[in-house]
Amino acid sequence: MPFLGTRMSFSVIFGILRNTSEHYVRIRFAAPAVLAAVALVGLATSPSQAAHKSGIHLGLIQFDSPGKDTRSNASLNGEWVNIHNNSKSAVQLKGYKLKDNTGYTYTFGSYKIGAGKTVKVRTGKGKNVPGTVYWNRGSYVWNNTGDKARLYTAKGALRDSCSWKTAKSGQKNCH
Repeated sequence: MPFLGTRMSFSVIFGILRNTSEHYVRIRFAAPAVLAAVALVGLATSPSQAAHKSGIHLGLIQFDSPGKDTRSNASLNGEWVNIHNNSKSAVQLKGYKLKDNTGYTYTFGSYKIGAGKTVKVRTGKGKNVPGTVYWNRGSYVWNNTGDKARLYTAKGALRDSCSWKTAKSGQKNCH
């Protein structure tokens, strides 16, 4: 082993040569260890994992329905919130609540969201199907000039929140 009989200090690992009583420790011997440590840290937190929230969380929000705000059901359903399950198992959302700043509240009935799946909560009326549920409102929920979506667990704990100001796209990516 190249370090046998020498004392390696913290400074050697990070590229500073240190004179031991016997000889100089060369950096080239420490470089593979440093590279291996960096690689392990990189595997533990890749950029895509670090940017993506874990568990149940808010995803993309379409807060401004495309086109004119006509209050038609089609226009109301153009306003929606995606809730994503980034865990490795399905989660029962019964009792979870989605709220805005005004206090409008959607409460989930029995709905199981699969691992890695997304459910879209549309503001207007419609029939719930896998992947899409309807708030069944006759008016808009999300303010185009700024608002905040909050997701609460069935026990009332804040699970996630996401706020926005006006955006040309009418969307906010909350991942």
